[in-house]
Amino acid sequence: MRAEPIVVAGTDTGVGKTVFAAALTLALDGYYWKPVQAGVDSDGATDTLRARMLTGLPADRFLKEAYAFKAPLSPHRAAALDGAAIEPRRLRPPEVQGPLVVELAGGLLVPLSDDLLQADIVARWAAPVVLCARTSLGTINHTLLSVEALVKRGIPLLGIAFIGEPQPETEAAIARFSGARRLGILPWLAKPGARELRDAFAAGFRRADFIGRPPA
Repeated sequence: MRAEPIVVAGTDTGVGKTVFAAALTLALDGYYWKPVQAGVDSDGATDTLRARMLTGLPADRFLKEAYAFKAPLSPHRAAALDGAAIEPRRLRPPEVQGPLVVELAGGLLVPLSDDLLQADIVARWAAPVVLCARTSLGTINHTLLSVEALVKRGIPLLGIAFIGEPQPETEAAIARFSGARRLGILPWLAKPGARELRDAFAAGFRRADFIGRPPA
């Protein structure tokens, strides 16, 4: 099993990244960490708690966020409203006894501070990225731009995980223009739970594709 983390990034907000990250954590029987949470519900709910509830895995598999901010805004703005500043040294992936799935906050180019983008932190980790992309209108542009941001920084791309209703022509176009692997597709799940996540992941992906480095 891989010793380095798998980073789950999205092409945009609301693409289904948290559900996919939960499904991947469950499939790998691993650990989950979201370094920066921007937007905490009034009852204290975070994506970490949501992933835990989705998977049913033990609580110790879900690591505490380095930062959790109240406002559902770009991390740099949410931090400022809470009177805080994000320090890169606190964003090093923790060492765990098993696979670690790291879910980013939104897209790759969201600012963490006035002079630091999220992708710049990912580049320091040098860990493989799974890029989650919608299958709906607009996804080709968003996905290809995200791949370019990864390539520009030399960040290894494990492949693209599509989320939504199958759109074979769109998915094929993205794979062709980006040169990235199509890892599979996760449908929208009306009532996702551990069983539904396991079944959907097994139907849409090969677990082996998430073990080891991306092909050269």
